[in-house]
Amino acid sequence: MVSIAARAVIPAKPETELSTARVRKIAKTLAAPAISITLALAAWYAVSMLVLSEGRRFLLPPPHVVFTESLADPKKLEVMGEALAVTARVALTGLLISAVLGVAIAVLMSQAKPIENVVYPYAVVLQAIPVLAVVPLIGLWLGYGFAARTTVCVLIAIHPIIAMTLFGIKSVDANLRELFTLGRAGRLRRLWSLQLPAALPSTLTGLRTAAGLSVTGAIIGDMFFAQGKPGIGTLLDTYRARLQSEDLIGALLLAALFGVLVFTVFTLIQTVSVGRWHDSAH
Repeated sequence: MVSIAARAVIPAKPETELSTARVRKIAKTLAAPAISITLALAAWYAVSMLVLSEGRRFLLPPPHVVFTESLADPKKLEVMGEALAVTARVALTGLLISAVLGVAIAVLMSQAKPIENVVYPYAVVLQAIPVLAVVPLIGLWLGYGFAARTTVCVLIAIHPIIAMTLFGIKSVDANLRELFTLGRAGRLRRLWSLQLPAALPSTLTGLRTAAGLSVTGAIIGDMFFAQGKPGIGTLLDTYRARLQSEDLIGALLLAALFGVLVFTVFTLIQTVSVGRWHDSAH
């Protein structure tokens, strides 16, 4: 009764104040990216118009030229969009395979120390070896099409998922472990009810990192494995060879936007999944 009366005494904030506070919060959130983009465009203009001579300005055309000569051209934009769709398919397929394999490998390593001792060094070596060094072997073994491109994505993206999931499982609170031991919980129940939920924030962080890496892997695969429909990486290589700087920068911007979109989606998934009870989503 006292708490109800106390709440009744405290006046509620008017809707206008709440809406103003929300507007201010949104403005603060958008202010930093807006300032950053403005400074980046200013630096771009400065290099293009002030540093480069007119005869060398084709190396870095100013932003408005890139927009009018490339991104605003419907035919060029259609070609880039189709290529980006191919790259997106490769990146998302590679990310899905990396997620399934990465979590499965991390779970196996967490359940048996001998498996961790045998498998984890290979995961580290896989991360340490430059992918470009094994690209010729991938082409010889898998051909130069979709499978090879996807394999490059998996090789690049899987390590963060393995490392972060294993870290999350091993970081379970010792008191909770003892509680499950006192309850005589079996290995599977301990894994499903304690370890995997506790590792979820770390796993999602690994997935968020792997999402960006998978886009990078897909673009690299496009550049080296050109069979089938061309991806955005294939176009980048073509534009570079033809010195089409406007189209090259335009395709780079589209690829970057796609990478940011994928990263943002996984950030939202992390916020929705664990945002109410874990600080990593804030």
